[in-house]
Amino acid sequence: MEHLDQIRINFSSDQVSWLNILLAFIMFGVALDLRLEDFRRVCTQPRLPIVGLVSEYLVLPLLTLLLVWGFRPAPSLALGMVLLSVCPGGNVSNFMVHMARANSALSVILTTITTIGAIVMTPLAFGFWAQWAPDTARLLRQVQVDPLAMVGAIVQLVGIPVVLGLWIRRQWPEVARRLRKPVSRLSLFIFLAFILGALYANWEHLHRYVHIVFGLVLVHNGLALLSGYYVGKWGGLALAERRTIAIETGIQNSGLGLALVFNFFQGLGGMALVLAWWGIWHLISGFALAMWWRHRTQ
Repeated sequence: MEHLDQIRINFSSDQVSWLNILLAFIMFGVALDLRLEDFRRVCTQPRLPIVGLVSEYLVLPLLTLLLVWGFRPAPSLALGMVLLSVCPGGNVSNFMVHMARANSALSVILTTITTIGAIVMTPLAFGFWAQWAPDTARLLRQVQVDPLAMVGAIVQLVGIPVVLGLWIRRQWPEVARRLRKPVSRLSLFIFLAFILGALYANWEHLHRYVHIVFGLVLVHNGLALLSGYYVGKWGGLALAERRTIAIETGIQNSGLGLALVFNFFQGLGGMALVLAWWGIWHLISGFALAMWWRHRTQ
């Protein structure tokens, strides 16, 4: 297991650049589906997004640390799990919520808040929670991540594309409406192809550790979905809102996490494998759960 902390996923500087461009394209597509007007709904029912944000920014990182302390995976895997837990909601969560016949408006609000908030929250939250993960101090000293540099990178990867998408939606709503679906579908397809290609190119590492990574992601993602549902229940929310928060908590932006791993953590093996496999698995678990809920009224 210790060897996992020494390996690096092979990505050239050109591939990292293309990953950054792809993520910016994905975030541009997400922004085409967002409206600043949705924030007005927060004023009428503030409890809904507050419960959702508690689930994403507090409960999920705490559960992640409990998993890390319980399973004691390799430190690089632990850091990958922590980074994943502080990423914003994934770009397909809104579609999953709609498919599950849950609260689409709440999903859009949470995606908007966490996506824009990621510019500051992801670096700060990672720096805070990572220090509590066991046996990771040595790795953190090796990579020496500068939070301000990470903020600058997220501004480029998330902030600028989101602002551009919101501006286009506001100025030319019909153009945004026509672009929304093709951009979303194309970006998802390219991203999946990118992850699968990266995993194939590093099959030796994946083959050696796949059973460990698969088990960790399975449990981590399952607990994220489950905790989101019960945080909503404990918050006194209705069934549709509970389902929404479950999906928003369990579907994380692994693309942003991967970009940060290759830009700031030198492709650290355990981190990259966790985030890459999550990017595949959360689609399987999320769509399966959404389809199951679609046919259940209770």
